[in-house]
Amino acid sequence: MRILLLADVHGNRAALEAITEPHDICLVLGDLVDYGPEPGACVDWVRRNAHAAVRGNHDHGVAQDVEVQGVGGFRFLTACTRPFSVAALSPVQRRYLADLPTSKMVNVEDKRFLLVHATPRDPMDEYAHPDPAFWAPRLAGLDLDYVCVGHTHQPYMLEVGKTTVINPGSVGLPRDGDPRAGYGIMTIDESGVSIELKRIDYPAEETVRALMATDIDESAKHTLAELYRGGPGANHLNRVAMMPTAVAS
Repeated sequence: MRILLLADVHGNRAALEAITEPHDICLVLGDLVDYGPEPGACVDWVRRNAHAAVRGNHDHGVAQDVEVQGVGGFRFLTACTRPFSVAALSPVQRRYLADLPTSKMVNVEDKRFLLVHATPRDPMDEYAHPDPAFWAPRLAGLDLDYVCVGHTHQPYMLEVGKTTVINPGSVGLPRDGDPRAGYGIMTIDESGVSIELKRIDYPAEETVRALMATDIDESAKHTLAELYRGGPGANHLNRVAMMPTAVAS
């Protein structure tokens, strides 16, 4: 059994479609929309291909047309791309986002998985660093083999008691300084369980061209283009995003 783990696609169709890893089931950990120029294609891909998916904070915001105010960083990018994302989706696509659960239990090969975008305590918004001391109280009393999360846009894996926390990183907009699409592959077979956090190049210029063709704020478009290309401006925003007080809004 091969399980594909995806999170934080953020409207980046080219990055999503570049992930062609063979798998039996796909689990999606939220934030299909905002930032990127092709949210509809990403929602449709998940509708077709995901065995299970949960709602992220951006999915919720787009589904409910939540207005965001921000003058800098990722909050500014959210504010600039939210109206575009809402307008770009059909009513059916927005209803799909609204109907996604905020958490979901999945059993695979006798293993118990909890899927959330952020943490079990705050499924859509809490920013969780790879710190066992942070995670221990959030897993207390939960009989789980794996907790699969996204939200930070940074891949990590850690053991907390008997539970493994897996964050596959971001498909569409990584925040760890590596602009390649991130994802996870779990293999369960007779020899046991193996987990790989992987990266893959994708045609980022396709995403940039699609972005430039939108009516999104020009400053936001150029900032996003830097992020997709991994330029120096991207490194600054990524450092800001990794600060403990930052939130992936």
